[in-house]
This record gives sequence, C-alpha cells and structure tokens, in this order.
Amino acid sequence: MRRVLFVCLGNICRSPTAEGVFRRLLDERGLAHRVEVDSCGIAGWHEGKAPDPRTREAAARRGIDLSTLRARQLDDADFDAFDYLLAMDHDNLAAMRARAPATLDAHLGLFLAFAGMPDRAVPDPYYGGEQGFEEVLDLVEQGARGLLAEIEARLERRP
Repeated sequence: MRRVLFVCLGNICRSPTAEGVFRRLLDERGLAHRVEVDSCGIAGWHEGKAPDPRTREAAARRGIDLSTLRARQLDDADFDAFDYLLAMDHDNLAAMRARAPATLDAHLGLFLAFAGMPDRAVPDPYYGGEQGFEEVLDLVEQGARGLLAEIEARLERRP
C-alpha cells in the first residue's frame, strides 16, 4: 500500500483537484485498492468545507466528481502516515519542510516534479477567472500521470 497526500494552502482548489484526478487514474488502472489518496491545506481556514464551486465545476466538466471531498488542515501525523507529501507550490513546500520531523522517511517535494517540471508550481486559481481552474487541471493531469508511473514502478518491484 502506498499513501499519497496532496497539499496546498486552503485545500479547496489545487489539492482536492489533484486528489480527484489521481483517484480517477488509480480507478482506471485498477490500483485504487493499493494506493490511498488524500489532500489537505497548510491553513485551516476552510476546514470541513467542500472544494470551491469553480473547482468542482471545472473538474466535473472532465468527468471528475469532487463533491464528497472536505477540506482539512495538515497534521503532524501526516508526515508518518504518507509515503508522498506533495506540495502545490514553493510556499506550501517550505511550510511543510519547517514542520517535518528530522526522521522523515517520506518523499516531500513539489508535485509537478513528477511531470518533469521540478521547479514549477501549480498556480493558485482562487482569485482569477475560469481559465485558471482549467490550467490547474491541465497541470495536475500531467503531474498525476508522472506520479502514477512512479508508483506503478515501485509496486511492480514489491512482491
């Protein structure tokens, strides 16, 4: 079992999008029973709330249902519970690194590194227009495919 956590600032736009996209890919590949997926935010402002309506609408246009997701804040226990803790931007990554235990054994990094974009952030669409949410989906789909390839390779190496 592998465990993946997607992290953004408030857990209502980028990280729930990544969670939904990655869940769909896992379902398509028949791997949902072997990979656990979650998302959270650095801040707890939106805890318990559904993803932003614009996020849900953009995802729904691509056949991804985010309606059951609810925002939560990053917890110290997440550092032990997940194999991959993937930040959507440099600020999120810095906040995660500041909280991570010295003994962290998980992969902690930027999500888009799995799309061959090691320094690229997933832009926050919250204050922009509809196109920002589409751009997030485009980038997240690329990152999710790369992450899936990485995890599939690791799962194949295990008996």
